[in-house]
This record gives sequence, structure tokens and C-alpha cells, in this order.
Amino acid sequence: MQAVVCTKYGNSDVLSLKEVDKPVPKNKEVLVKIHASSVNYGNLVLLKGEPYLARLAFGLFKPKYSIPGGDIAGEVESIGNGVKQFQPGDEVFGDLSAYGWGGFAEYVCVPEDALAFKPKNVSFEEAAAVPMAGVTALQALRNKGNIQPGQKVLIYGASGGVGTFAVQIAKSLGAEVTGVCSTRNVDILLSIGADHVIDYQKENFTLSQEKYDLILGVNGSQPLSVYKRALNPNGIFLHVGGSGEQLFQTLIQGPWTSIIGSKKMGNILQRANQKDLIYVKDLLETGSVKPVIDRKYKLSEIADAFNYFSEGHAQGKVVITV
Repeated sequence: MQAVVCTKYGNSDVLSLKEVDKPVPKNKEVLVKIHASSVNYGNLVLLKGEPYLARLAFGLFKPKYSIPGGDIAGEVESIGNGVKQFQPGDEVFGDLSAYGWGGFAEYVCVPEDALAFKPKNVSFEEAAAVPMAGVTALQALRNKGNIQPGQKVLIYGASGGVGTFAVQIAKSLGAEVTGVCSTRNVDILLSIGADHVIDYQKENFTLSQEKYDLILGVNGSQPLSVYKRALNPNGIFLHVGGSGEQLFQTLIQGPWTSIIGSKKMGNILQRANQKDLIYVKDLLETGSVKPVIDRKYKLSEIADAFNYFSEGHAQGKVVITV
């Protein structure tokens, strides 16, 4: 089969499309013929080996996982012994980041618990855009943010992959949602249900007097003090992505801020799991959530896909068709 292989850390030029052995499912594994995948921030970390702390999980000197790619959507081709949830021919999607990656390829073998049935009302490309970003948004809002109906939620960096899902999931949970984005993305946020949109190119968010119960810094670049001022008493700020400097501030300053005051500041580390994936699947099937796809690339164009994603201006998700 063909697969994108990465044997050293670097930029997109270290990625190469090669012929490798087609995997065979082991006990409780499923062989999936992949139709589509997508690019996430985690893929960029795996490619570059940055921040360097990530190498403790991904390999100190070279990538532990030679075939990158987390999100997939495809069709079950065969199953190993002991598989109970799926049969050949089933359409599935999932996040492989906790199961050895391998999504940028024509086939992959994964434990059945990494997958869920693909929603029937979305395409393979749309389904592949969902798992990592959708579950990240869900876990940030519900698990760490303890979102409640009627709360005011601000999503800074709302037009990217996680951000577009966060807007829609927050709305489905009954929140009043404000998204922060650039001028070119205002219409996208309004189209997916944001109640209010702040165009940071026209309006200085730091001067706003509005207060929020929950703030997600999805692509945050503001100092923590700015977010803290924008929180209601007992409000929560979560670093979901963005600059390394802001992540460092959240890890160092966040716990102290949370201890000495009523406002809480922390970060979210997404953990792939089938239960949350099924929850997002149900939202897709009811139409409460719809993936926003910016661009599609072929597997042979993987370097171009990473180059575009690395610019940081993708509107929603960047998808890889296989």
C-alpha cells in the first residue's frame, strides 16, 4: 500500500510517499481502507517534534510513529479475532492518536475501540474532519469548562478546526457564543450559529467590557491577564491551542491564579475515546454540528497540505483524500 512516511523531525520536506507492507489485523483489531484523513495541530507536533516536551511521547531523536495521521474515515475491509462491534463493509471514522497514528495511508489496523460508525448524512471527507478537533472541543467545553445552558462563552480563534466545532457544540449545549476571528472569517462563524462575532482586525477585544463564564483560547495570542479580566467571577479560561508562550503562561501562572482567586485558568489535553466520538457523531446526525472544510489535498500532496496548515489561517479543517 502507499503511505506517507516520516523518519526524522523537520518540515514538510521530510515527508515522503512510499510503498509499505499492507497491515494485517491482529486480535480485536480492524483493518480499515482509508478514504480520507485530516490535518490537526497534533500532526504538526509529530512532524516537527516541537515543543520539545512532546518528544517524551513521540520519540526523543526521531519519530516513534513513522506514518503520521490521526483522523480517518473509511470502510472496514476485514476484522481480527474477537472483534464484536464491526463487520467488513461498515463505514467508520476515528482518531488514531492514542493508537499509534498511521492515518496518512491507504490502510490501517486499529483496535475497534478507536472507531465509531460514520454518520450516514456526511461524506467520508466530512467525517475525517471531525474526530480529533470535535472531541477536543467537546472535552474542553463539557469536561473541563463545565459549560451550562445560558452561560456566555467566548471562543478566541473560532474559525479554525477546533474553533468551528467549539462554536457549534457550545450552541448545542445551550450557551450564548461569541467568536473572535479575522474579517475574512466573520461570515463563516455567523453561518454556523455564533451569536456574536468580534472581528479583531476592526475591534480591540482587550478593550471590551463584556464578561464571560467560559473562554477557550483555541488560537490564543493574548496575555493571560486579558482573558482573566474578561471572565466573570467563578469564570474559567482554558488554553486549547495557540502560542507556546501562552501555553507556558497557563501551565505556570494558571494554577496560582486558580488557587488565590475564584477565577480558574488551565489547559486541555485531548484524549481520544470512543464514547466522546459517538457523542459528536450523534450531533452530526442531528445536524447540530457540521464540519467546515477549507481545502482538500490528495495523499501525494501531503507536503502542500502541511505547508498551508502551518500558515495558521485555515478556515475549518484541511482534509486529505486517499
